Amino acid sequence: MTTQAEKAQTLARLHAAPEILRVVNVWDVVSAKAVAALPETRAIATAGHSIAATFGYEDGENIPLETMLDMVGRIVQAVGDLPVSADLDAGYGNAGETARRAIGVGVVGANVEDRLRPLDESVAAVKAIIAAGAAEGVPFALNARTDALIRGGDRPLEESIADAIARGRAYLDAGADVVFVPGRVDAETARRLVEGIGERKVSVIGVPGALRAAEYEALGVARISYGPLPQRVALTALQDLAADLYADGVIPSTTRELN
Repeated sequence: MTTQAEKAQTLARLHAAPEILRVVNVWDVVSAKAVAALPETRAIATAGHSIAATFGYEDGENIPLETMLDMVGRIVQAVGDLPVSADLDAGYGNAGETARRAIGVGVVGANVEDRLRPLDESVAAVKAIIAAGAAEGVPFALNARTDALIRGGDRPLEESIADAIARGRAYLDAGADVVFVPGRVDAETARRLVEGIGERKVSVIGVPGALRAAEYEALGVARISYGPLPQRVALTALQDLAADLYADGVIPSTTRELN
């Protein structure tokens, strides 16, 4: 049985490896098992937006922390030795304590977003998360998220990129493993982020219109995840199937028994 500390070390090695870490976000036990069953899966990441939607909550810490962590813990138990990184939103008002509780259900890494709070507050949150991991004996692999691109408003892209780099460097100095910069990151932006933050230190999201994972890998990006998009794809397939069945269709013969 792989220990929790060993899982955390594995996740850190995956972030630092020359190959980009591809994580397909999950939201419940059955989605986690379906993804974990694939031989290509190296780690599991939860999607906070998707878990909230599963329980009927809007995104943004509207789901009670206890409910979210209960689901994350069930996912951890379902995927065995695979390391699990959890989406902890903005830390639920106490990033260190939230990280400690996540570690308590088996998590070894997380995304925690800054929501463009003052830099000193955001750095303090990163330090608190890393300290919580150290206190629990888990070298926590924090994917520190900066919202510099997606919450930049009307400011020029140049300013948002510079802000992302400044925040990213500060988060790494405070102990973060990698820096998550969500948004539609084109090749030039990715190149500048990697140049400013570090090789294999930038994490991105694969949204429609983004680059392919291999293209980000060639630019030095460490990790790509997909947030709520996998759940949206699954729900689109479900809704399309329902419409077809209402139109007197049949269940496709290619359907696999994944539940």
